[in-house]
Amino acid sequence: MHIKQGLVPTVLGTAVTATGLVLRNSIPKVYSSGIVGYGLAHIVLGSVDMIHEKGNHNTAKQFNKVLNAFK
Repeated sequence: MHIKQGLVPTVLGTAVTATGLVLRNSIPKVYSSGIVGYGLAHIVLGSVDMIHEKGNHNTAKQFNKVLNAFK
Protein backbone atom coordinates (compact mmCIF):
# COMPACT_ATOMS: atom_id res chain seq x y z
CA MET A 1 0.00 0.00 0.00
CA HIS A 2 1.42 3.35 -1.06
CA ILE A 3 0.67 6.40 1.08
CA LYS A 4 0.99 9.66 -0.81
CA GLN A 5 3.88 11.79 0.44
CA GLY A 6 2.60 14.59 2.68
CA LEU A 7 -0.66 12.87 3.54
CA VAL A 8 0.39 11.83 7.06
CA PRO A 9 1.34 15.37 8.24
CA THR A 10 -1.82 16.77 6.64
CA VAL A 11 -4.07 14.28 8.45
CA LEU A 12 -2.13 14.75 11.69
CA GLY A 13 -2.46 18.53 11.34
CA THR A 14 -6.20 18.20 10.80
CA ALA A 15 -6.52 16.15 14.00
CA VAL A 16 -4.40 18.58 16.02
CA THR A 17 -6.33 21.58 14.70
CA ALA A 18 -9.63 19.95 15.58
CA THR A 19 -8.33 19.14 19.06
CA GLY A 20 -7.29 22.76 19.58
CA LEU A 21 -10.72 23.97 18.51
CA VAL A 22 -12.51 21.51 20.81
CA LEU A 23 -10.34 22.55 23.77
CA ARG A 24 -10.88 26.24 23.06
CA ASN A 25 -13.22 26.75 26.03
CA SER A 26 -11.59 24.40 28.53
CA ILE A 27 -7.94 25.57 28.44
CA PRO A 28 -6.42 29.08 28.28
CA LYS A 29 -6.81 30.77 24.91
CA VAL A 30 -3.04 31.06 24.46
CA TYR A 31 -2.62 27.28 24.57
CA SER A 32 -5.57 26.49 22.32
CA SER A 33 -4.38 29.07 19.78
CA GLY A 34 -0.92 27.50 19.84
CA ILE A 35 -2.37 24.03 19.28
CA VAL A 36 -4.50 25.27 16.38
CA GLY A 37 -1.50 27.08 14.84
CA TYR A 38 0.68 24.00 15.17
CA GLY A 39 -2.00 21.92 13.44
CA LEU A 40 -2.45 24.46 10.65
CA ALA A 41 1.31 24.52 10.07
CA HIS A 42 1.26 20.73 9.59
CA ILE A 43 -1.64 21.03 7.14
CA VAL A 44 0.22 23.64 5.07
CA LEU A 45 3.54 21.79 5.07
CA GLY A 46 1.89 18.46 4.25
CA SER A 47 -0.02 20.07 1.40
CA VAL A 48 3.16 21.62 0.00
CA ASP A 49 4.81 18.21 0.25
CA MET A 50 1.98 16.67 -1.77
CA ILE A 51 2.24 19.40 -4.42
CA HIS A 52 5.98 18.85 -4.85
CA GLU A 53 5.66 15.09 -5.28
CA LYS A 54 7.19 13.59 -8.42
CA GLY A 55 5.11 14.11 -11.52
CA ASN A 56 3.42 17.32 -10.37
CA HIS A 57 6.03 19.66 -11.79
CA ASN A 58 3.47 22.00 -13.41
CA THR A 59 1.65 22.49 -10.12
CA ALA A 60 4.95 23.04 -8.33
CA LYS A 61 5.96 25.68 -10.90
CA GLN A 62 2.64 27.48 -10.45
CA PHE A 63 3.05 27.36 -6.67
CA ASN A 64 6.56 28.81 -6.96
CA LYS A 65 5.22 31.63 -9.17
CA VAL A 66 2.74 32.56 -6.46
CA LEU A 67 5.45 32.48 -3.78
CA ASN A 68 7.76 34.63 -5.90
CA ALA A 69 5.00 37.21 -6.36
CA PHE A 70 5.19 37.92 -2.60
CA LYS A 71 8.93 38.59 -2.63
